[in-house]
Amino acid sequence: MKNTTLIKGSAAIALGAALLLGGGGTLANWNAASTQTPGTIVAGDLNVVNGAGVWKDRLGATINIATYKVVPGDQLTYTQDLNVTLVGDKMAAAIATSGISATNGFTPANVTVSAPVLTVAGSAVSNPLRPTGATQTVTSTITFEFKAATAGRADVSATYNFNNVGFTLTQVNATGDGLS
Repeated sequence: MKNTTLIKGSAAIALGAALLLGGGGTLANWNAASTQTPGTIVAGDLNVVNGAGVWKDRLGATINIATYKVVPGDQLTYTQDLNVTLVGDKMAAAIATSGISATNGFTPANVTVSAPVLTVAGSAVSNPLRPTGATQTVTSTITFEFKAATAGRADVSATYNFNNVGFTLTQVNATGDGLS
């Protein structure tokens, strides 16, 4: 009988210890929790939208390019506003152009076509552009000149296609000014 009591007592002690250590009991410990609201991250914006453009002759008169026929000595200027949106605490963007070839359909010696000249409020664009708090107007100006020295009937019925002039904004990280 003594063995049975000893076995039962040992079993009871083992079961109690298992319950206490295994979570069935109440081993007391401190516990606390906290949450934080870090906020919402909001992305900025980078965009360029072409505005309407206008062609003018050497005297500054507006012309309809669809019906105007150039002759040697003509200089035409195309001016177009670009609406540039730059939003972001460390935003900076370079603006560039593409799509202008030297002569397109004319003899190279007879024409001059400028790359687009970009200005903001009359001053040359200084890349990179920076946010101003509102949409910026960047003006693009392209000049086409049919040289007066064109001889004979050179380039009669020639064409120059301006259909693929493009403007690209590329985000940049300027060095030395906290934008890196």
